[in-house]
Amino acid sequence: MEARPVRLSRCVMTEIVIPNDLNGLGNLLGGRLLHWMDLCAAISAQRHTNRVCVTAAVDFVEFRSPIKQGEIVVLESQVNRAFRSSMEVEVNVWAEDPLTRSKRFCNRAFYTFVAVNEEGRPVPVPPVLPETPEEQERYEQAARRRELRLLLSGRLPAEKARRLQAALTELAATASEPPKTNP
Repeated sequence: MEARPVRLSRCVMTEIVIPNDLNGLGNLLGGRLLHWMDLCAAISAQRHTNRVCVTAAVDFVEFRSPIKQGEIVVLESQVNRAFRSSMEVEVNVWAEDPLTRSKRFCNRAFYTFVAVNEEGRPVPVPPVLPETPEEQERYEQAARRRELRLLLSGRLPAEKARRLQAALTELAATASEPPKTNP
């Protein structure tokens, strides 16, 4: 199966926050945002595979900044890496002030999608072709996150989590280094 560039899976969606979307504090409901994020991620997964894809997991959801009524929500997603039948899709969210057009980063999550056939059975997906240094870094990070998911779910023994072991070794080595100072 031929690898597909990340850019072919990109999706950008926009929504406006209306009163029906709010919680008791006047902020966008977390569930509504997760719904929008899931839709954006599904589009990226389907663009990458040209198949129906289903959500298998949502990891590392970060709610950094509340989104208020009247703000425009900009969601951007892309497939970071594909595995056998699954793929990791990253979704980033910004809130835009409609008057000043200033944006602030609000949320991020990593979705796992599985491509399925007409019977709902998993099918192989094309590999991802990272074309930029940023895409390559996301590609590598996706493999570590997958190992962590599998380790935490009990589907991967700790001794086989080699990417995580290497990352922890690197982290431990840099933790003992003195801080860099500006001359």
